[in-house]
Amino acid sequence: MPNLKNKSSRKTSRTAAPRLLVGLMAGTSLDGVDAALVRLAGPPTAPRVRLLEFISAPYPAVVRRRVLRVAAGEPVGAGEISQLNFLLGSLFADAALQVCRKAGVEPGRLAGIGSHGQTVFHQGSATLEAGHKTSSTLQIAEPAVIAERTGATVVANFRTADMAAGGQGAPLVPLVDYLLLRDRKQGTVALNIGGIANITVIPAGATPEDVYGFDTGPGNMIMDGLVRAFTRGRRHYDSEGRMAARGKVLDDLLAQVLGDPFFRKRPPRSAGREQFGEAFVKRLFLSRLPGVRAEDLLRTANEFTARTIAGALRRFVIPRTGAERLVASGGGAHNRLLMKRIEELLPDVRVMPSDAFGLPVDAKEAIAFAVLADRTLHGLPGNLPAVTGARRAVVLGSVSRP
Repeated sequence: MPNLKNKSSRKTSRTAAPRLLVGLMAGTSLDGVDAALVRLAGPPTAPRVRLLEFISAPYPAVVRRRVLRVAAGEPVGAGEISQLNFLLGSLFADAALQVCRKAGVEPGRLAGIGSHGQTVFHQGSATLEAGHKTSSTLQIAEPAVIAERTGATVVANFRTADMAAGGQGAPLVPLVDYLLLRDRKQGTVALNIGGIANITVIPAGATPEDVYGFDTGPGNMIMDGLVRAFTRGRRHYDSEGRMAARGKVLDDLLAQVLGDPFFRKRPPRSAGREQFGEAFVKRLFLSRLPGVRAEDLLRTANEFTARTIAGALRRFVIPRTGAERLVASGGGAHNRLLMKRIEELLPDVRVMPSDAFGLPVDAKEAIAFAVLADRTLHGLPGNLPAVTGARRAVVLGSVSRP
């Protein structure tokens, strides 16, 4: 893998002054926008990160339904996607301004904003089309709108440069995990449980070339879809896994979903709503109603996520590099039943929340995109080819200036 620094950035990297950035993240759960205001000190090649403020701004219900239709692959016109792109740009700008107000920081003081955008389509594996191997991804939330509304430089469209270089465009957080969580003596696995679950593997004493990672499969996506169906949209998730805890695992259904071809793929691999979204939930879970209890379906989905996370570590991580600790973040880290099952399935691995490292579980991904934006603005690569499968390390994102 190429060096994580390049010649043009070396002087800047050594002399970079402390700087304020906002990271904006909207995950595959489609809940809304997370905004983290961070202070970065030291060079962008080895930043010291301090979270100053964090907010989560839910999407209005009507917007969430519109985004879900697009992300679920329902037929919509180009005009609807275009309108949503600009509307979400305004909502992302609102979140950035809100987190700045809460911290008492003028947006004009920001060195930049890193916006992941809202993923509405992601196909990481290339298919042959018109003689070209083609993969694609689409995140919406127009960065020009965010830049104009906030007066700050915005870095967005992080995935595309990696995909242009032959990568899957995800996961991108592993580089930040390496910068913030590496340890000389302990092998660390950083687990993020959003709509999709992904891991970063950082062997003890790792260099960037030693780091690898991949999507393990569904995180909260299937559980959230079931809760929305059971409650007719009144609730969006199973708080702390309480509903699932009242159910029992349906062994035949669990065996069927564990047999999905995705889990036979070797890393690098990435997943999204295209694999485990509404169609998957309806075909394999909701089709069993009303013959089975809702709690049993939810318990099985919870077990499915736990088994695929633990199975990924046992198959692809522990035999290769070992893992002394698992650092969990994302909304799924609040699901007590899920975390308990992961601990039981990995008895030799110490499981802990990312809060123990100054990275609150809900804020960690937003923090990561602030760090990645900082690297882009200093001309530094933001991907790890060993993770995404790209041919080389590349500077990520497009830059929109106010």
